Amino acid sequence: MLLEKLNWRYATKKMDPSKVVPQEKVERILEAIRLAPTSSGLQPYEVIVVTNPEVRAKIQEIAWNQTQVTEGSHLLVFAAWDNYTPDRINGMFDLVNEVRGFKNEGWEAYRQRLLSLYPPRDEKVNFEHAARQAYIGFGIGLTAAAFEGVDATPMEGFDPDKLDEILGLRERGLRSVTIMPIGYRQEDGDWLVNLKKVRRPKDEFVIEVK
Repeated sequence: MLLEKLNWRYATKKMDPSKVVPQEKVERILEAIRLAPTSSGLQPYEVIVVTNPEVRAKIQEIAWNQTQVTEGSHLLVFAAWDNYTPDRINGMFDLVNEVRGFKNEGWEAYRQRLLSLYPPRDEKVNFEHAARQAYIGFGIGLTAAAFEGVDATPMEGFDPDKLDEILGLRERGLRSVTIMPIGYRQEDGDWLVNLKKVRRPKDEFVIEVK
């Protein structure tokens, strides 16, 4: 089932603007992203769901004019924390304690370790680490969309500074990392839809150490 869905999906180049992804499917895709693993469970990124036509038109202009941004049903923007701060780290550790209903000595020691390591680091190092966590959720989001029979296009082709400005992300301590339009393919006009999926052979891709 998984491999079948992954073979079905592709980076959709032309989406049908008349078709809207049902909200229940969108919610399941977002929930899959929310459940994605992250380093130390910090979830150092957020997902912005953009449906406003005017906002998406502005984003298309700074995204190499890729039409999926406006013709797709929804646009998911993955934005990472701009830095690791004590408040952000403590917030997640406190949430764990609240949900689980107890404190663990080892867990609290790990909190102190992260507090001693992350906030003193260079802000750029911390953002890049947070961005890598966002990509984990991004990959799971692409997979979840395929399971829902929803097309998705992974995109890095945009001006992140301008996207941050359009969405007011910097004011929220966030920086855009990647975007994912979701919707339904419009086969007429999509040059990629009927082409075979091409990946390197397994023996050139997988290295086994026995």
